[in-house]
Formats: sequence, C-alpha cells, structure tokens
Amino acid sequence: MVGQPGDSRDGAGAAAEGGDLRHSRGPWLRAAGGADQLVTLLGPVKSELEAAHQGLTAGAGALSALAELGAVRASWERRIADARKECGSLGGKMRAVVQSQTQANEAVKSGFDGVKTPSVGGVR
Repeated sequence: MVGQPGDSRDGAGAAAEGGDLRHSRGPWLRAAGGADQLVTLLGPVKSELEAAHQGLTAGAGALSALAELGAVRASWERRIADARKECGSLGGKMRAVVQSQTQANEAVKSGFDGVKTPSVGGVR
C-alpha cells in the first residue's frame, strides 16, 4: 500500500512518519496463523460428526429421513475437508507474500541507496 508523505498509519503496509514506506509482516503472519488454527480446529469435526451419528440408524427402521441425514452428513464432511485444504493452502500463501514483499522492499531500498541526491543546506 502506498501512503502519502507524512501519512502516519499503522504498520500494515502503509506510510510511516516522514514519508518512508513501511511493510509490516505482522498482519500477514497473524492471518497465516489464523488459517493454520482453522485447519487444526476443523480436524476433529469429521470424527465428532461420526460419533454424533453412531447408533442413530439402529432401531430406526426404514425412516426415509435417515437416508437424507446420511447425504447431508456426507456433504458436510466434503465441505469441512475442502475448508481444511483451503485454509492449509492460505497459510503458506500468506507467508510467501511476506517473503516476497520483504525481498521487494530490500531490492527497492538497495536501488535507492545507490542514488546520490544533492544536499540543500546540509539536509538530504
């Protein structure tokens, strides 16, 4: 995110005092950690669904609602598996963004470090 000179916002990729562009790894890493936590939290859900459904069909006879319940359960299991997969992928992608932004920032800084600017009144 590009800020205006003198724009003082939080370190979430905005400008800091004096017009220096800043990149903060914190928000990206917190988001990646959150995605990792979701993977962990969703892990036991399938076995919890299985435990909740145990014994449900025993003695229920031929209730058609039970067949529908099985289809709904299978659908939720697929959704949960997909969510875990997506969250696992997001964590790595967000960490890659941090690394990429850090490398880009260093490359830009190195480019500017080599530029000589004339000083006016002893101030660069």
